[in-house]
Amino acid sequence: MFERTPQGSRRLAITVAATGALLLSGIVAASPAIGDTGSTDSTDVCESFREAGDNFAEYCISEQAADTVTAANVIPGVDEISHSPNLRQIANYPKFGGFASEGAYNSDLAFQGNYVFAGNYEGFSVFDVSKPDSPQVVSQVVCSGSQGDPSVMGNLLFLAVDQVRTNDTCTSAVGSVANAAHWEGVRIFDISDKANPKYIKSVRTDCGSHTQTLVPSKDGKSVYVYVQSYSPSASAAYCKTPHDKISIIKVPLDDPTAASVVATPVLFPGTTGANSTSGCHDITVYPALDLAAGACMGDGVLMDISNPEAPRIISQVRDTNFAFWHSATFNNAGTKVIFTDELGGGSSAICTANYRTNQGADAIYDIVGSGDDRKLVFKSYFKIPRLNTTRENCVAHNGSLIPAMGRDIMIQAWYQGGISVFDFTDSANPVEIAYWERGPLSETRNILGGSWSTYYHNGYIYSNDIQKGLDVLKLDDPRTNNARAIAFDELNVQTQPSYPACTTVLTNRQNGGLDIKSGVTCLDGVTVNGATKVAPGAGLIAFNSTLNGSVSANGASVASIVESRVNGSVDAIGGTVRDSVVTGSVKTS
Repeated sequence: MFERTPQGSRRLAITVAATGALLLSGIVAASPAIGDTGSTDSTDVCESFREAGDNFAEYCISEQAADTVTAANVIPGVDEISHSPNLRQIANYPKFGGFASEGAYNSDLAFQGNYVFAGNYEGFSVFDVSKPDSPQVVSQVVCSGSQGDPSVMGNLLFLAVDQVRTNDTCTSAVGSVANAAHWEGVRIFDISDKANPKYIKSVRTDCGSHTQTLVPSKDGKSVYVYVQSYSPSASAAYCKTPHDKISIIKVPLDDPTAASVVATPVLFPGTTGANSTSGCHDITVYPALDLAAGACMGDGVLMDISNPEAPRIISQVRDTNFAFWHSATFNNAGTKVIFTDELGGGSSAICTANYRTNQGADAIYDIVGSGDDRKLVFKSYFKIPRLNTTRENCVAHNGSLIPAMGRDIMIQAWYQGGISVFDFTDSANPVEIAYWERGPLSETRNILGGSWSTYYHNGYIYSNDIQKGLDVLKLDDPRTNNARAIAFDELNVQTQPSYPACTTVLTNRQNGGLDIKSGVTCLDGVTVNGATKVAPGAGLIAFNSTLNGSVSANGASVASIVESRVNGSVDAIGGTVRDSVVTGSVKTS
């Protein structure tokens, strides 16, 4: 079923070189990596990260513990690509300018219309993907300070900085956590002109901002930024123990320069957090349901965020197989959560024969009950079913839902383990349906690389590879093609959007018209021979279908006709007709 470039079996010896964070001073000027990245001297990669002051070192596993891989395992070679037939690469834009060097790590992604905002430890780039097979650079902002995770809302971009800097400017140097005058936190940019983003505000937060999550206010006048950070120290000036909290920044949308920290709620008062919990790594919010799922190092939590300034934990779980609760993803119904375990901190080879299938994997939980009685109930693990070499850092990392009709399907990054698409509609039995991966970056040394984030956005898959740049892929599968019926004007994956849920999915010819009185009926490759009527409050989503008759859907909860043909008129105020042919009149506004 899967296509693989032939490659002989091999076992690689371990030699590595130090790689670390970079300091860039010019808008497009590249700087050399810390250390001699071309060296083949035998060096412990974990110690290299520590010497460079990199966050990957904290949970780094020594390479001696990952030094064995199954001798018979067939693995693509350097720069070779292995993939399933239904997932293919259509474009790659290599790292460039201020981010070209090995130590300038690509990080997270955010989306707005036809723009992709690609984070990097040294700032961010803006790409125009109106032609996904030919991404174009719009701008690059060099503003050092790991990790550089971006989020966007309207004309604002928020950039996470989890590296102490001498000040908050883009020309600052690496600072000291012991110096109270030094800075880390969140930078805010005005992106109304995508070609010329402007840095307009900084907000300092305790322990910086490893990641950050946007929570829109209910009145639409402001946005909250949930700031996740960890690694406190008793000797630190402003990142002291205990640190079982998050920082919440409130940003008035009409005056973003007035942004400030308005709350620092302690999520684990007393000793309710695990011994390894000293903050949260990442929080995914689901504003439509007033829910959030927190990956808080030693704990997985479900939170009520009906008061966004005072999130409350309503369910808390631990797992002895999990080393580091890293991130979370809800299904669209808000009845499941996938948590990821970043065993090894992202720098170690966890996809080898030395590690079990429940290590460095996903854990799938159902949400049962209602209100404050909701509980997280474990159902299963998922890990990619392929082995890597000990040269390849590989572990569960960032991914997103694919809005397929009637299914729970996720696409996910696994660093050098590549990209995986899996169906978790049955929580207890997740199944991989597609994958794409490169071989190791080198046969002679360990290089931190691979896909940091892989997200589905409006019909295409975008991956920010730490070393190789922006990848664009196309998934062609009957189980997911209908996801093209859903489009978002803006997407920050950690601010999970809700989309119409299909209560009925039709895939067969309808010999007669449709009368949809309740729920949302979704058509996937259907021919309807007759008029389609949608009652107020009910919904219709038609993809790749032929409707031989008029469509009447005024007052519908959703009326969306995508990549279809209507032989008749469409009367659907507030509805959408996209990439379709309609022979009659169209009224959607």
